[in-house]
Amino acid sequence: MDRPPTSRDLAVIHWQLGRPPKGVRAIARDCQWQYPQVTVNHPLHREGDGFEIFPTLFWLTCPFLVEEVARLESAGWVRRLEARLGQDPELAASYARAHEEYRRERLALLSLAEEEFLRVRGAWEAVETGVAGLRNPRRVKCLHAQLAHFLARGKNPIGEEVARMLLSLDCPDRRCQVALL
Repeated sequence: MDRPPTSRDLAVIHWQLGRPPKGVRAIARDCQWQYPQVTVNHPLHREGDGFEIFPTLFWLTCPFLVEEVARLESAGWVRRLEARLGQDPELAASYARAHEEYRRERLALLSLAEEEFLRVRGAWEAVETGVAGLRNPRRVKCLHAQLAHFLARGKNPIGEEVARMLLSLDCPDRRCQVALL
């Protein structure tokens, strides 16, 4: 269950990302040590006349998981999982459903005024995307985004496969406590 971010959470996320977080709407998952692992992010950030479209709804912030998933990506798992989508129609259908649910949830966060703003600016298509900003549900792209979606909602079969490949979903060393010292 998502929960609102606290000032403690935002301090930890700042440390995890190495920059102040933008648009964090909720914490979707905490680790066993009670530090944020996955955030829910508003798709649109406006500052004055400028705006930025956040590329993904769920963001994997946990440094331990980010490192572990990077190892999988370096080992070629993006290509392997995309190949499996081409070979397994059931997996492909489940993944396509996950993309559509993700897209609908992301769009639901936008107000009518924000939707109008994006349409006027010609940027509406940039928010009508699925997992990791993808339009094509036969692509995988970023395993971090896939895992974040699975950990947040449990309905992403590629993210579930990534989770199975990891030895643990929690770091052994409470490394995020440094953020609060």
